[in-house]
Amino acid sequence: MLLTTFAPWRAHQPSNAADDLIAVLQRQQLLPPRAVVLRHIPVSFELAPIRVLAKVTELKPEVVVCCGMAEGRTHLNLERYGRRDELAIATQLPLDVLMADTHLTAISDCAGTYVCNHLYYRVLAAIAAYPWPVQALFVHIPPLTPATQPLLTTDLALILRRLATGRG
Repeated sequence: MLLTTFAPWRAHQPSNAADDLIAVLQRQQLLPPRAVVLRHIPVSFELAPIRVLAKVTELKPEVVVCCGMAEGRTHLNLERYGRRDELAIATQLPLDVLMADTHLTAISDCAGTYVCNHLYYRVLAAIAAYPWPVQALFVHIPPLTPATQPLLTTDLALILRRLATGRG
C-alpha cells in the first residue's frame, strides 16, 4: 500500500491535516504492515502526479491512497471520482464497504477543483491506461480537532486495514 500526503499550501496552515492524521496513525502503529508513506507532496498541478506516479511505478502497490486536506469539510470523505473537464473516472473500490461501521466518514462525488482532484484524476487515468493491478482512492480529511481526531483516526485505520486485507 502506498499512502500519500500533501505539504501545507496556505500561509495560515502550520501543517496539513491529512499529513497530521497519517503521522498519528504511524505513531500509534495503526498503518497496515508494509505500508509506504510518501509525505509532503508539493501542492502543484505538475509535480504532484509526477511524484506519485513515479512511486507507484517503483513500488507497484496493490492500492494507492492519496490523502488531502479539505478545510471546509467535517467528515473523512472517500472520493468516488477524479474529474477533468467533462470527463470523470470512478474508483473501482467499493466505497460503501470501506466506510461501513465508521463514525465520521462519508462518500463524496466531488474531489474539488484543485490539486487533489487533479492528482486523483491523473492516478485513475494512469491505472486505466496501463495494465497495472492497482486500485486508487482519494481521501479528503477535515481539520483535526481534539473532539474529531480520535474518531477520524479510528475510521481511517479501519479503512486502510480493509484495503490492506482485500476486504474493501
